[in-house]
Amino acid sequence: MDEQVAIYTYGDPDGHVVGVAPRSEVRSRNLPHAVTAVLLRDQDDRIYVHRRTDTKDLYPGMHDAFAGGVVLAGEDPAEAAARELAEELGVTGCAVEPWLTYWYSDEHTRSLVYAFEARYDPSRCGPVVHQASEVADGWWLSRAELAARLADPNWPFVPDGRVTLAHYLRREGR
Repeated sequence: MDEQVAIYTYGDPDGHVVGVAPRSEVRSRNLPHAVTAVLLRDQDDRIYVHRRTDTKDLYPGMHDAFAGGVVLAGEDPAEAAARELAEELGVTGCAVEPWLTYWYSDEHTRSLVYAFEARYDPSRCGPVVHQASEVADGWWLSRAELAARLADPNWPFVPDGRVTLAHYLRREGR
């Protein structure tokens, strides 16, 4: 079934929903919509990075440091963030805190990014369990390890994730 996705006015910083469209139409027409991006950090300040499956509809097979996805029609972005973290990585029970909202655009997507951070504690959040249809593999990386991988032009990383990480590191003063 084609999910119903909330449509936004492109560039509106307040994120007003102006309609609804099936996910397939959002992708085919590059309609402006909202997405969530949840950065998962552990107690050692490492970041969880994963490789997307080759069957993903956007940026297949690339690496990402965010669990996330589209905000469905009628869904609150914070609820969508918690849902996506649970769906993609099996993580529940972690506080999901907002830290940035901004517009991202490229030839494949126009999205209002609602970025969140979750602190992972295995005693509260359970084990990381990949959703087989979305996540092919994953591991924890230190910031230095992630920065080294991002500096490698042959390491495929989702473009919106690069931008969101840059915002995050600026916020952290790094």
